[in-house]
Amino acid sequence: MFFHLFTTTECNLECKYCFGEALEDTVGDFGFDVDYGLPRHIVYNMDYLKRFCSLDPEPVLIFYGGEPLLYAEGIRRIMDHVIAKHFLIQTNGLLLDRLEPRYVNRFTAILVSLDGDESLTDFYRGKGVHRKVIENLKLVRSRGFRGEIIARMTVMEQTDIYKQVLWLLQNEVFPFSSVHWQINAGFWSHDFERRGFAEWSKSNYTPGIIRLAEFWVNTMERKGIVLRLYPFLGITHSLLSGEEKCGLRCGAGWMNYSIQTDGTIIPCPAMWGIRKYYLGHIKSSHPLRLPKISVGEPCISCRIYGLCGGRCLYANITKRWNSAAYRLVCETVENTIEAIKAQLPIIKTLIKAGKIRIEDFNFMKYNGCEIIP
Repeated sequence: MFFHLFTTTECNLECKYCFGEALEDTVGDFGFDVDYGLPRHIVYNMDYLKRFCSLDPEPVLIFYGGEPLLYAEGIRRIMDHVIAKHFLIQTNGLLLDRLEPRYVNRFTAILVSLDGDESLTDFYRGKGVHRKVIENLKLVRSRGFRGEIIARMTVMEQTDIYKQVLWLLQNEVFPFSSVHWQINAGFWSHDFERRGFAEWSKSNYTPGIIRLAEFWVNTMERKGIVLRLYPFLGITHSLLSGEEKCGLRCGAGWMNYSIQTDGTIIPCPAMWGIRKYYLGHIKSSHPLRLPKISVGEPCISCRIYGLCGGRCLYANITKRWNSAAYRLVCETVENTIEAIKAQLPIIKTLIKAGKIRIEDFNFMKYNGCEIIP
């Protein structure tokens, strides 16, 4: 099983799509009883987590926040005392230089929040962020980190998806081999009206995805390399393997749970504090016997449900956007799937010719990449 561990609820950034959106999303009732008084940092007994993980033969722990490295001491304590098959971290990257190599080098993967080039990242996250993150990534590599570094983009209307993913892959400063992106949609109640999502998704994002899929397959043809673009990897892997029902691809509520700073278990990190979905506590729960939470309508009746899996448990349950607005998000998923299907005959030909292997599309599922953007 996979578990996101909240080390802290605090963050050292005020990004436009998180802090900035929260400031503007102040109208109306959330619709759920939310516990806003959770501890800032881990307060549970470490023996509880140790016991909990010992009951799972292959636990994977993903450090999460807030910014998890603001409470690096909690990360050290967990890695010193808890046995896990893999440790991963999802971080904004600003404090990676403060965690000793003996811990960093044990991570299987670092998911670092970077939205593309310097101009775009600093627009979303703050001046100087991009440069510091790149410096820290160079540093951890120089200190011996050999695991996977995944650039994890948050995507909004200022993002040209084709241009920014190509920058991450091809820049001369710190080229990435692994990229994931997630559209910021359906998370807040009243942002759809003030954003240009409808026009951007149709005129910019979808054409960019089609071009990106063509580039991805062209790289396979020219170089025999399957770039680790996670949204494409997941869909293609299902199409090649004949997987007819993938389940919610992030694993939330059935393969990937989250543990709050007080030790309470929830199905998804975005569902922090929603008491209705408190599923137990690490002191007494069994990791392999947790309640299963799944998406409902309109997802389960959708024609692409088998490949999509439902996209987002939080969005499906909370319904922060109305159905017409969220339908536009579903169209981006449909268009992404169609873009991959259009390239599938070439991919199959390349596999048959031995240019690439079907194994090249394997990846660690539920590692924090939601797969469906």
